[in-house]
Amino acid sequence: MTTAVRQATALTMTHVSKVHPGGVRALDDVSLAVRPGAFLAVMGPSGSGKSTLMHCAAGLDTPTAGTVLVGGTEIGRLDETRRTELRRERIGFVFQAYNLVPSLSVEDNIALPLRLAGRRADRAWLAELAGRVGLSGLLARRPAELSGGQQQRAAIARALVTRPAVVFADEPTGALDLRTAHAVLDLLRDLVDGLGQTVLMVTHDPAVAARAHGVLVMADGRIVDTLTGATAAELAHRITTLETE
Repeated sequence: MTTAVRQATALTMTHVSKVHPGGVRALDDVSLAVRPGAFLAVMGPSGSGKSTLMHCAAGLDTPTAGTVLVGGTEIGRLDETRRTELRRERIGFVFQAYNLVPSLSVEDNIALPLRLAGRRADRAWLAELAGRVGLSGLLARRPAELSGGQQQRAAIARALVTRPAVVFADEPTGALDLRTAHAVLDLLRDLVDGLGQTVLMVTHDPAVAARAHGVLVMADGRIVDTLTGATAAELAHRITTLETE
């Protein structure tokens, strides 16, 4: 892979396969290139491989074959210690369950990845993030003093604090009511468009996926379609048709 390609992509997967014990092929020769500043959703039926794709792309699991590059660094060539450091410094995570530390303030939760990396927080960057996610006046509070939507906003700020190459979002609105989910999706899209942040989001919800720039549709461990500008209804129909193909 050339230097130009490495610099032009935030995430590159080349002929990636993942075979579990027993011969179950969770990923089957998947290749993709995600440009910086893209907001990409991954959809598919249960067992389609979307979660495995995210885990391999984020360095949480090791492919059986193929290569994964995050910000130009090939994950497969790293030992577990260095892979952990890369996840902490170059990858952000947003989960359905928020995963905030109850005993820490909102500010300390946001800055936690920097603390774990032994780095001092940039106060101006923390203030900008807090402002962008709408938490400027709530930094001294504990997570229990926040609504679910506010907790997810804190989790998003935490994912961004290290200025990662890619943020991986796993069903980020799954625990939220419809109105709050829409607000969180608006926030993610604003951060992508405003900061140039790259986001790869796994979701089962066509309405959520429709908010991304593009959607990868998966089935049987493969990417079977790439859609741009599809509506929620069109995405729901596409997933339904997978069952008859």
